[in-house]
Amino acid sequence: KENQHEPHQNTTHTKQKRMKVVIIIALMAAVASALSLPNSNRLGGAWNQTMQTTSYGYDDNTPPSAEIAYPQNAGYPTIHNLATEGSGNYDDPITFATDQSEFAPGTMVYVWHLRKYFIMEDDCTQCDSDWGNGQYHIDLWMGPQYWSDQDALNDCEGSITMSNAVVTINPDNWYDVETTPLFSNNQCTAVIFSD
Repeated sequence: KENQHEPHQNTTHTKQKRMKVVIIIALMAAVASALSLPNSNRLGGAWNQTMQTTSYGYDDNTPPSAEIAYPQNAGYPTIHNLATEGSGNYDDPITFATDQSEFAPGTMVYVWHLRKYFIMEDDCTQCDSDWGNGQYHIDLWMGPQYWSDQDALNDCEGSITMSNAVVTINPDNWYDVETTPLFSNNQCTAVIFSD
């Protein structure tokens, strides 16, 4: 009689194993589905994306100014009314521009090769075009809210441009920060990290 119960126990054990496998597959499918969602539908935590990063300033903004497309005083969830190069700390981020479908106004990012936080507050025509082709691209503000030596500014912008930069979206507030300005007194003062 004992032998008659063993097959039943094995069948129950096999069913439990199958159920575990089904649950694991379902969880893996759910995670894969969440990762393929558009950015605005991600689960809210920090995530990394490799993307193109460029830079702009007062002189090559369109039109030349520190005006931004999504100022706080127009009701956007941003913190500045003009493009601003803050210290780059979490509580004092720098303005960045992109397509608002790529990242919504007010989105925070951390750019690893600069060790600085940025906040989405402006539009970028080339970023719009790139996002239309499925390419991530953000344009980082640099310098003061007035005219600078255009050659010096352009050279500095070029020095921080990367085609494959690692950027964290919705970053935590404790990442290391390099507070040296990117561009100050018509001098490129950006500190660039290679790791």
